Amino acid sequence: MPSCCCIKNKPVRSANSSWGAEPPRSPRGEPRPAGTAAMDIEKVNSMDFGEFVDVFGNVIERCPLIAAAVWSQRPFSGLEDLEKHFFAFIDALPPSGQEGILRCHPDLAGRELLRGALTAESLREQSGAGLTSLGAAERLRLAELNAQYRARFGFPFVLAARLRGREAVPRELARRLQCPPAQELRAALAEVKKIGRLRLADLLAGHPAPR
Repeated sequence: MPSCCCIKNKPVRSANSSWGAEPPRSPRGEPRPAGTAAMDIEKVNSMDFGEFVDVFGNVIERCPLIAAAVWSQRPFSGLEDLEKHFFAFIDALPPSGQEGILRCHPDLAGRELLRGALTAESLREQSGAGLTSLGAAERLRLAELNAQYRARFGFPFVLAARLRGREAVPRELARRLQCPPAQELRAALAEVKKIGRLRLADLLAGHPAPR
């Protein structure tokens, strides 16, 4: 089993996506992943390997190898079953591999945002949390906290930004900076799973992601 499965050189996009195109909307009015339409579990189970990895390759940020492993577990009975296989892969990794997954994530309001190098999903999530419209002082404060966090734990701060407002992000970052490393690894992986759950729910019809 690989110890790290992320792809950092370029943004990962969903199948048939088109940069700059207005993405379709989910049942609650938020954009779905670019170029994808709602699908049901029967459609998921009928996908060949390449299509499945194209569509689900960024459920776990920049980790298409996880989607590749999950494809072999078909058929899935529903969204929860699909989630279970994604998360079981993460849980089965050694700590070094789990940290590798965390290192695939960008800093919140960090350099990748400024360079336009975020994945479509991350950009949508950070934008929805108000992190693309921070003032100079807010950006500086978050950059300082992100640097302190990386120095302490060796991986970036991960948070399901869609479930938080912009004011909550630096507060949560400062709080988690004080956590013991083993506890923080568990907390960060829990956030990875929240993000993955939201992204999966966006992809499957009839399963709007919780707020």
